Amino acid sequence: MTSSSSRRTAQPSTSSLWAAGASTFAACIMLMAGIFQAVQGLAALVNGTDFLVRTENYVFTFNATTWGWIHLILGILIAVAGGFILTGNIVARSLGIALAVFSAIANFLWLPYYPIWAIIIIALNVLVIWGLAKANLAEV
Repeated sequence: MTSSSSRRTAQPSTSSLWAAGASTFAACIMLMAGIFQAVQGLAALVNGTDFLVRTENYVFTFNATTWGWIHLILGILIAVAGGFILTGNIVARSLGIALAVFSAIANFLWLPYYPIWAIIIIALNVLVIWGLAKANLAEV
């Protein structure tokens, strides 16, 4: 017969299962949000200011091309980081949190130009930050 302590170590703990689930969830959301944000950047590069909401006297005024490049590069980085998070790399999870914060800030600044889409991407970034932070805390 095996002792109860060896039986407990053979099965994963509940916190490690939650960590794996939260990490996988966040990685999938990052892949999706990264692709969405890259498409948003491409739309800004291709369409210019034709599809943007016109705002006057906004503090953070960039032209559509600058915003397009910001969103395209950030979206690609987020999607790639999401792929690396699926490998279980803790450095990728920490980088994922940082990228999600930068993405949320960029989309907050993008709010006057494309408000509904920016709010959706901010919400996805909040889910990513929660999932990755939960996974990092569960492993401590």
